[in-house]
Amino acid sequence: MYDVSSNTSHASALLVWYDRHRRVLPWRAAPGEPSDPYAVWLSEIMLQQTTVTAVKPYFAAFLKRWPDVAALAAAPVDEVMRQWAGLGYYSRARNLHACALAIAQRFGGRFPDDEAALRALPGLGPYTAAAIAAIAFGRRAVVVDGNVERVVARLFAIETPTPAAKPLIRERAAAITPDHRAGDYAQAMMDLGATICTPKQPACAICPLSQACGGKALGDPARFPVRMPKTVRPRRRGAAFYVTRADGAVLVRTRPPKGLLGGMTEIPGTPWSGDFIEGSALDLAPIKARYRKLDGCVEHVFTHFALQLSVYVGEVETASAAPEGCRWTPAERLDGEALPSLMRKVVEAARGATEV
Repeated sequence: MYDVSSNTSHASALLVWYDRHRRVLPWRAAPGEPSDPYAVWLSEIMLQQTTVTAVKPYFAAFLKRWPDVAALAAAPVDEVMRQWAGLGYYSRARNLHACALAIAQRFGGRFPDDEAALRALPGLGPYTAAAIAAIAFGRRAVVVDGNVERVVARLFAIETPTPAAKPLIRERAAAITPDHRAGDYAQAMMDLGATICTPKQPACAICPLSQACGGKALGDPARFPVRMPKTVRPRRRGAAFYVTRADGAVLVRTRPPKGLLGGMTEIPGTPWSGDFIEGSALDLAPIKARYRKLDGCVEHVFTHFALQLSVYVGEVETASAAPEGCRWTPAERLDGEALPSLMRKVVEAARGATEV
């Protein structure tokens, strides 16, 4: 058994495994090829709290439309938000555009190559800055995402529950991070967590670090990282009003730039609250119309609460003006609006009801 505290033996075993089993990903450079900082940055922002499978088509679409950071910086932020629609966590898209602008203005369109300068850019926290520094520029940096956190917690059998364990996990991760092949090592740890050291039923028999793993030695690696008991997610309710004009245009509005779903397009509706009263919903309709309530409701889960929306479908005359804060968008352009996943569910429910 080799000593887990020895970063040389740990890194060597992991890199040997990585050279044989590395994942092929559209943003990852081929062996021996330099990484593109723009591709690394774009993928890391997209992958925050989002799966690789979900990110791949968005990454390809962004890269095709805006092939470098200068092109992205020159794009209107509304277009970036529309392209991002459906990927979730929309503050990432606003920060993405702000970061591209900062790189274009401060650094002439070239990414800074050290962790401190990267941290100063909009939307780049400790993990993202470290990942770009390591993968794109080969800097030694302590890269700790969810996968790495799980690997380290098991490797050292850290009993402290998360999130309190995070500083200790980072300390242990720093102790085993090598000085050489920084980018490959960071990606190897990510791949190990994604493919071998998975949340449930880790494949310890084929893990390159199994001989040194504290969690495996205890006979229950899946117990780590230790979690605090889950709290009950609160439930909120509200109503959405899918209003069409006789010419087919749909009433929409843009949410405030900051806050939940900031800057995205939405179907107008009531506030979302725990004490929503269904019988009063029509009093808050954005415009007078002939409304009918659809059976069932649209459900969506956010990070901090679950939401149920009743959907009301209404129709008005072609001459009807949009109320303050709203606008009419032609039906054929609705899918091109920056609709988040929740609002796409509302649109789908309303269309399904009107097409029957």
